[in-house]
Amino acid sequence: MHSGREEVHNLTSLLVCREDSNNMSTAGKVIKCKAAVIWELNKPFSIEEVEVAPPKAYEVRVKIVAVGICRTDDHVANGTMVLPLPVIAGHEAAGIVESIGEGVTTVKPGDKVIPLCVPQCGKCRICKHPESNVCLQTDVGKPRGTMQDGTTRFTCRGKPVHHLSGISTFSQYTVMDENAVAKIDAAAPLEKVCLIGCGFSTGYGSAVKIAKVTQGSTCAVFGLGGVGLSVIMGCKAAGAARIIAVDINKGKFAKAKELGATECIDPQDYKKPIQEVIMEMTDGGVDFSFEVIGRLDTLMAALLCCHEACGTIVSIGIPPDSETFPVNPLLLLTGRTWKGGILGGFKMKDSVPKLVADFMAKKFPLDALITNVLPFEKINEGFELLRSGKSIRTVLTF
Repeated sequence: MHSGREEVHNLTSLLVCREDSNNMSTAGKVIKCKAAVIWELNKPFSIEEVEVAPPKAYEVRVKIVAVGICRTDDHVANGTMVLPLPVIAGHEAAGIVESIGEGVTTVKPGDKVIPLCVPQCGKCRICKHPESNVCLQTDVGKPRGTMQDGTTRFTCRGKPVHHLSGISTFSQYTVMDENAVAKIDAAAPLEKVCLIGCGFSTGYGSAVKIAKVTQGSTCAVFGLGGVGLSVIMGCKAAGAARIIAVDINKGKFAKAKELGATECIDPQDYKKPIQEVIMEMTDGGVDFSFEVIGRLDTLMAALLCCHEACGTIVSIGIPPDSETFPVNPLLLLTGRTWKGGILGGFKMKDSVPKLVADFMAKKFPLDALITNVLPFEKINEGFELLRSGKSIRTVLTF
């Protein structure tokens, strides 16, 4: 009798062996494969055959095995996040290295990897800064839609197709910079650890690394999607005494409590603003609040519900591109701290392998976040589940 772990290991070895034999036939050549292309905003993803060029120097071509559907991808599809079209979205994934370009040293064909939507070059001012992770090679906040050299690696119907964050994982094969891919444990289940590429790391790190939640503290989390639930896991891991989960979808409350929320509240149940409700519940306000939706009204509520003298708010949700709101400086003058962060503040090339190792050591669950697993061709169905609030994370498999 084999143990389950041996079976997983044997399957992994088989996958890697297969990949090694495939490499001989595909390395250095254009690969034709399936991808989901956005040709127009607010239209369904179009499943197309695309051509994926071989990796250039210091680039890696990866066969994607599993990819999560994240709200950021929906922001690309509806134009909230502006990118040149056509584009292949997708940024939360796991796969196997198919081939490498000249000069690549940190991964080799057959390695299990997670693509990094924020790279880590290790050399720029930000990579050398102990607290920051938004490497200067990233295009977060200023999407360019290309690789580092200003060109693309995808072609469809004779036209170049743009990239999202230099990784574009809604494609069975994709090319990325060596700085934007991390080698992980060969026994890791790719259909689960793909969440470490974005959603889980963003939420968990926002609590433990950006906010630095303290033992015995009170926290409020606005928005109970995959990222919000990961914030709750981070608050619990950091020893928070009270974790108040806030959402207008009561269907998410049971899962929030399972993962560590001590109380769940729906703003629609109260006549007064939700920040006032929370302030009354917490003797003047919480120590830490997290906005994980990307709406200006919930951002203001999260700011106001953290204590005016010692509270910290962390902005995680992405508001629409052009939206701003006025803030009275007195809200901060009394001692509040307002922070933001990408991917939970983790330096991804260093941190992703460690987070995968922690998952393998059962330090946190990922299964609880995955509500649906669908074949890649059902990507539009997956996005409908996201938009209707019927899923936490949907994972697509090739």
